Amino acid sequence: MENNRNYFVAILLSVLVLIAWQFLYVTPKIEREREAAEMLREQQAATQDVAGADTVTPGTVDGSAPGGESALPGSLAPQAGLSLEDALAQSERIVIDTPSLSGSINLTGARIDDLLLKEYHVDVDPESPRIQLFSPAQQDNGYFAEVGFITDAQSGPAPGPDTVWSAEPGQQLTPDSPVTLTYDNGSGLVFTRTISVDEHYLFRFEDTIANSSEQTASVAGYGRVTRFYRPDTEGIYVLHEGLIGVIGEEGLKEIDYSDVEETPILPQPKATAGWMGITDKYWAAALVPPQGAGFDTRFAYFTDGRTRYQADFKTDAQAITSGSSATTTTLVFAGAKEVPVIDGYEEQFGILNFDLMIDWGWFYFITKPMFWLIDYLFRLFGNFGVAILATTVVVKLIFFPLANKSYVSMANMKKVQPKLEELKAKHGDDRMALQQGMMELYKKEKINPVAGCWPVLLQIPVFFALYKVLYVTIEMRHAPFFGWIQDLSAPDPTSLFNLFGLLPYDVPSFLMIGIWPLIMGITMFLQMRMNPTPPDPTQAMIFTWMPVVFTFMLATFPAGLVIYWAWNNTLSIVQQGFIMKRQGAKIELWDNLAAMFKRKDKQT
Repeated sequence: MENNRNYFVAILLSVLVLIAWQFLYVTPKIEREREAAEMLREQQAATQDVAGADTVTPGTVDGSAPGGESALPGSLAPQAGLSLEDALAQSERIVIDTPSLSGSINLTGARIDDLLLKEYHVDVDPESPRIQLFSPAQQDNGYFAEVGFITDAQSGPAPGPDTVWSAEPGQQLTPDSPVTLTYDNGSGLVFTRTISVDEHYLFRFEDTIANSSEQTASVAGYGRVTRFYRPDTEGIYVLHEGLIGVIGEEGLKEIDYSDVEETPILPQPKATAGWMGITDKYWAAALVPPQGAGFDTRFAYFTDGRTRYQADFKTDAQAITSGSSATTTTLVFAGAKEVPVIDGYEEQFGILNFDLMIDWGWFYFITKPMFWLIDYLFRLFGNFGVAILATTVVVKLIFFPLANKSYVSMANMKKVQPKLEELKAKHGDDRMALQQGMMELYKKEKINPVAGCWPVLLQIPVFFALYKVLYVTIEMRHAPFFGWIQDLSAPDPTSLFNLFGLLPYDVPSFLMIGIWPLIMGITMFLQMRMNPTPPDPTQAMIFTWMPVVFTFMLATFPAGLVIYWAWNNTLSIVQQGFIMKRQGAKIELWDNLAAMFKRKDKQT
């Protein structure tokens, strides 16, 4: 009994820690994120669906590109009050128009620095602004991807950040029409770049370098994703946001913004396969260098002139003899982290572990199959909420044999409850004798006293896998269920404390106890009342208040997760009741509920 008491006290303390973390950290953070999202919506509303051009005068910052041979516009201060339209109008551009993207390529540096995601909005309102992924460097939220070259002194200049590429007028980049750019360095090297794009988010830079000079030229390639601001991040352990890459045998590298601020240059070992970039929760920009050839990678944070975060690579220099040419291909991903799209790129182009751009976590082997199952059921039923309910049933069926054994053991425990009470009366305070008597009884009746824990233990990894899927996959973003749940990845927007919207006032975030969290709390309460009330007062108090605590705690979790938990509790109640009845064990639910009301009547 003492061990059980300590066990439940430990649970209570853990729950109290979770509550403190929820109210002191998570709730204020959600408020800040909502304010930031509203500010972003207002900013993007003023710059929506604009096309044009920008000119960036190259800075003189050393070390901005791999090897220091080429400067980036890092020292260029943002122009206060400059709209996206004005920034784009400062230089020539080529329009980008695909089913998924719109924007333009800046002919200065051939940079992709204007990119809008057509299919995604800032919030669940379909009239809200679309997501602006890339923006020109002159703006505070400058963010872009660029591919260029570095040459030795004898070969003449190479196209870099300040190079203005030539293009035939009237070109437009679509999935059916690649664009061609050229640059002649005046020293015998002619660079011809063909940029193509698919219907999703992948750009292909195919560069041919022709050497018409009388000497061998040495040319290395570089690529970089540069961000001039630090975005607001979720800041929780289940999600990585920041610099990311897979670097050959080194594998996955996840660098937080704070990490690279502490160590501004993080060089990586030379590799011949991999990718690197910057990731947000739902969006990412990444470079895939020419695979098979050697390249160096680094993650960097610059404070010279203007702060910026950067993931870049530099390839080994190749010798291009007189009268010959060489061709390289670099891929640039910029868009939404859609699971089938990311997986398709990995398979089609052989990109090493490209699927790790989505943060599946340590339980990858559970989380990703969980997503596949939910996604398959979504395509079957057409609703992610229904898919979650169906997934719960599938999981229940998979673990039914083990759960069945657990519930049978729990039912048998109830049947021997009178004998346990006799042992307690017989041995009194002699705990050693009581424990020995209980073990002999369990052995005689073939009961495993810890078997009842298995359903809970099995639910934990599935719960976290589903939480991960709901939290990190863009497919769940703004996915509706029914009625008031229009975003399964967001908390239930209703609250008991304004009668679910009937009273005309806003409720503080810590009182946002919606309908689904209440349903979850009720099902959890009923499930716990299926068992006898613990004789120990401390245990009884924990059992009474735990559903209330979890109702408040899960109120800020994604609605899809709360729906899953409530439905899982309901199925568990039905399953446990059926097994107990079949085993001849008494179902304590109704007696426990009646006893509660009787106690209330006596108190009144």
